[in-house]
Amino acid sequence: MLSIVLRGMRTRWVTFVGSFLALALGVGIVATTGLALAATFDAPRHGPERFAAAPVVVRGEDRLRVRTPIGVRTQELTSPRPVPAELVTALAALGRTVEDRTFPVTVGGARLDGDGGETVGHPWPVAAAAPYRLATGRAPAAPGEVVVTAANGSGVRTGERITVTTGSGTAARTVVGTVRSAGFETAVFFTAAEAARISPAVDAVVVHADPAAVRAVVAGEDRMAVLTGDDRRRADPDPDRDVEALVSVNALLGTAAGITVFVSVFVVASTFSFAVAQRRREFGLLRTAGATPGQVRRTVYAEAAVIGVLASAAGCGMGVLGAPRLASWMAGEQIAPRWFEIGDQNWPLHTAFWTGLAVALAGAVAASRRAGRVGPVEALRESAVDSGSMPLSRVLLGAAVLLTGAVLVGVGLVQDPGSLLKRKTYVTQPMLLIVGCALFAPVLVRPVTRFLAWAPAQLPGATGVLARENASAGLRRTSAVAAPVIVTVALAASLMGTTATLDEARATEARTQATSDFVVTAATEGAALPPEFVERARRIPGAVVSASRSTSVTVLEEGTALVTSEARAVDPADAAAVSELPVVAGSLAGLDDGSLVVNEEWMTTTVGERVGVWLADGRKVTLRVAAVLSTGTGNNGVYVTPRNAGGAAVDRVDVKVSDGEGRSAVAAQLAAAGRATGTEVATRAGWLAENHRRTGGNTRLGLLMILLIAVVYTGIALAGTQVMATADRVRDLAVLRLAGATKAQVLRLVGAEALVVVAVGAVLGGAVAALNLLGVRTALALLDVRSAVVVPWGTIGSVVAVSALLAVVFAVLPASLALRVRPVERAGARE
Repeated sequence: MLSIVLRGMRTRWVTFVGSFLALALGVGIVATTGLALAATFDAPRHGPERFAAAPVVVRGEDRLRVRTPIGVRTQELTSPRPVPAELVTALAALGRTVEDRTFPVTVGGARLDGDGGETVGHPWPVAAAAPYRLATGRAPAAPGEVVVTAANGSGVRTGERITVTTGSGTAARTVVGTVRSAGFETAVFFTAAEAARISPAVDAVVVHADPAAVRAVVAGEDRMAVLTGDDRRRADPDPDRDVEALVSVNALLGTAAGITVFVSVFVVASTFSFAVAQRRREFGLLRTAGATPGQVRRTVYAEAAVIGVLASAAGCGMGVLGAPRLASWMAGEQIAPRWFEIGDQNWPLHTAFWTGLAVALAGAVAASRRAGRVGPVEALRESAVDSGSMPLSRVLLGAAVLLTGAVLVGVGLVQDPGSLLKRKTYVTQPMLLIVGCALFAPVLVRPVTRFLAWAPAQLPGATGVLARENASAGLRRTSAVAAPVIVTVALAASLMGTTATLDEARATEARTQATSDFVVTAATEGAALPPEFVERARRIPGAVVSASRSTSVTVLEEGTALVTSEARAVDPADAAAVSELPVVAGSLAGLDDGSLVVNEEWMTTTVGERVGVWLADGRKVTLRVAAVLSTGTGNNGVYVTPRNAGGAAVDRVDVKVSDGEGRSAVAAQLAAAGRATGTEVATRAGWLAENHRRTGGNTRLGLLMILLIAVVYTGIALAGTQVMATADRVRDLAVLRLAGATKAQVLRLVGAEALVVVAVGAVLGGAVAALNLLGVRTALALLDVRSAVVVPWGTIGSVVAVSALLAVVFAVLPASLALRVRPVERAGARE
């Protein structure tokens, strides 16, 4: 049988080239993303950095540990407790100590060398704990002197004057020395006395003493940790940054691989189905010659296996070449960390190979069953016109897929509408609808084709009529060409439309809730605003000022899981004057030091009920629920008072002008306060535009990468299917030429048919996307978010235009080549 299969494939190679290319590309992408995924499983292991040369470090405990019936649960604390002054004194009695303070710094007019993140300040004595070594100059000895991280060519030299903004204000300072960057921070070093004045709290203490003695002294202190050895890494800035940086990379690559497998199965199954439909007479001859239905099915499976093995091997080779380039591109675009590179794992190649073979066999299942049902005489007498009927099994399967999708959406809308707004859901949800639409294609294509081609058919000439009738008669050909267009349009409209709709919904929420006239936030996330600015803003006549802090609250859900929620510490009266929160129960006015405001996603949403929570510094308190907010798009967090902020500093100031006529005066005084403290003041509109932009760069790049995969598949599928279809229609084209049509008229007809079929795919794909966006819109309405659906017309138009261009080119080009032969010879040719 294998020799017959191979000879048949060699004779009809055009039939299989599309499946081979689609499968090879799919395996190549799976291998590439698999190798990259394998590299995300293990982040590089770093030793201590900030305190690599420190024997013992004492600092506030950075992890919350809670005993539960199923073991100890841990959660990171966002605001570890400072080291108490009494403990600092007790530690100094054991040996030499160095106090560390870390605070945000903004340097104007100079570019420092570092990791590119937030610039921080430290006292110079703690520099030896890293250790930093002076590259030029000397240590700071006076309040106006600093040492900065600056390599050769960075533009900052010893003796230069730079503008430095800290929590105590803005001042010009003299660079008296430079150190080379350690790679984990961008630092400015002050004298110990000035650092203590800027940031009085002691963040950590380096102790040169026996660790056992240090632990004995610290044992009586609550929420303090003694770090030695590798544990000192916990005191590094963002010690889990490498692992966290790979989370988004892992999600992106996993999504891309999943989409690839889905589209591969879809395209390969569609191509095999069309190939079997073209070969009905061939299978009929085999049946006439004595082949059993099982032998015919095995023939199709054997062809799929041969294609699967060859394409999978080629795809693995593509993966080996493509994975390093993908890693380099992701690092260059800052999607992945700078150090990200492909390792030496081989298992992704094995996975990709066997996945490709499985996809090929899975894509041939339906086609082989259809081939096995061909009768000896039925196929030889069958008309070239497809009936458009569907077997009962396909009807049941299509109905089951659509019903499953509808049930999942319905359950989500009833139980948790917010779940439909999560990326994992809105990326995978359209797939069920796409499969269901494809399964019902034989009954959907004909009416849609006739509807879309009705207007062109009314034009003078026969081109419109023939295009409509040919597309309607060749339903399998039309379905095979339309299938990849359905996938691409549905994915493009669903993914980009959902993200744009959610962006607009979040922006709408922000516009509704923020009623202030001016908003001031720290330049870097997590940084604090200068206290001097806050004080000056409060003294402006006619200005109502709400100074708030970012913090967190942790709760033990169901007695087993620690869940941390972002929170904001506000003064209730001030917050009510500058915002309009979506309160559904209780009142913001009831918020005090013994209560908190929660949202509807919390386990406790009864006003007046008391709940035990852990604050950002690890303190456990019992607070009363003062009010409940609607869930919204997920940005409505928890509110507490400043006393329960865990020591967090002010990072946002909202200002509302009490007298509308005094707006310009308030704006002028705010601007003056901002210039004096190095703080940028924004209007409400400017802040909304800056902080509620469209989808972030990395997310957008990831979505575009997924769409690029779908577009490439569309091109391959369209090319292969159109070439196959044209090769099967050369006699029909020759008959048209003999009937008096010119070569140009025939080519226009072929092009018009291609456009009609792409339009059919675009309409069906658009219908799938519309259903998906309708689910998103309904979920937003149930969450009390009044926002319009944003349709990405530009993206949809680009995808449809590319599909139309590819379809026309790969339909007209082979037809043009076929028409070079004399029509009478083509018309008289036998298959």
